Amino acid sequence: MLHEFNKHIIKDFPFLEEKRLLIACSGGLDSVVLSRLMKELNYNISLAHCNFSLRGLESDEDETFVKQFADKLSIPVFIKKFETKKYAVEHKVSTQVSARELRYQWFNGLKEENSFDYILTGHHLDDDLETFFINLSRGTGLRGLDGIPPIINDIVRPLLNFSREEILQYAEERKLKWREDSSNASRDYLRNKLRLDVIPNYKEVDSRVLNNFKSTQKHLRMSQNLIEDYMTLIKNLVITQVNDEFHFDVNQLKSLPNTEGLLYELLYPFGFNAWNDISELLSAQTGKQIFSKTHRLIKNREVLILAKINSDEISEVFVKEGTQEIYFPLHLVFSKVNELTDTHKSTIYLDRDKVSFPLELRHWKEGDVFYPFGMKGKKKLSKFFKDEKLSLVAKEKIWLLCSENEIVWVVGMRLDDRFKTDLNTNEILKIALLEN
Repeated sequence: MLHEFNKHIIKDFPFLEEKRLLIACSGGLDSVVLSRLMKELNYNISLAHCNFSLRGLESDEDETFVKQFADKLSIPVFIKKFETKKYAVEHKVSTQVSARELRYQWFNGLKEENSFDYILTGHHLDDDLETFFINLSRGTGLRGLDGIPPIINDIVRPLLNFSREEILQYAEERKLKWREDSSNASRDYLRNKLRLDVIPNYKEVDSRVLNNFKSTQKHLRMSQNLIEDYMTLIKNLVITQVNDEFHFDVNQLKSLPNTEGLLYELLYPFGFNAWNDISELLSAQTGKQIFSKTHRLIKNREVLILAKINSDEISEVFVKEGTQEIYFPLHLVFSKVNELTDTHKSTIYLDRDKVSFPLELRHWKEGDVFYPFGMKGKKKLSKFFKDEKLSLVAKEKIWLLCSENEIVWVVGMRLDDRFKTDLNTNEILKIALLEN
């Protein structure tokens, strides 16, 4: 494998020569083999190991192993211990997201502080196949199916051309030791289910699956590159930049074939995914607008105006009936359910017949009153905020969900008692507040 790996590096990653490289090393098979290969080829490498404190003694033993491994290779090693679960709670993200954010924040800091040129990770061909299936199940389109990029900014993945079987064979030939992560045996995560159950069965059906997949990935990337080249021509045809805004010529868009596909490609980089709403916007009246996390798209006569969101400028947003999800000003998910399950401040259950669409999201103002859930009678919002000990800044960030000027929900804090479900409720509307 060393010979094949060297040819691969020379052909696809010649820029790594004589650079300072930081390898993300968990102590597992992939990162151990990557480190050993790069060392055998005399690259200037250092290791970085994250102890996420998620598996108790096992995590600490991983850390010790990586220290000893770096010592055997006579290369520098950086170690960082994280309070991953605490970070996840504070930032309201999953443990997996927490670990990823902590990892790359630290890696980027190390890169800047120690003048590393690139960060290398041990992702391999089997990882790429798992990612393909995950994205396939999520409906990500062609862009998601072209897999893990070999290079993205300063992150390089030199093992993507090699299967886990090839990597394991190299490790056994060199009599290398590595650490097995016990969490990889858990089927609680989709990736592990694919790795343990789906893909092994797939390989039994067709032993050539990885080679065929590698070829498919190449064709998918070529197709994606072709689309990007085509979109460069389309952008010049339909988009005009006016100061910080982008103006889309609606008539020109409508005259081109596959208008919806073009809109998808044009707006995808700005976080839009409510494609039905976007298509309707082409024929909507002036003033209609939709939002992504970072941008808004406004219909103005025969032009769609794309602009960055300045939250100070947005005082109200309307939610039409049938909306399933919005991202601005808050990330809210709307669904019809048959029973009440989650019971916390970020989720409410309404009697659908008690609200009228469109619902309105707005900031609070002096004189606002509502009927706090679980209490009798009404209460001024100003008094409610005082009782909750909210600062002035915190109050300014509060959004209200309203129906015909009546407060339905002080979002993330308290439901209005008038809109709750009861024994006479025919249809339950669940609204969940998610972290962007």
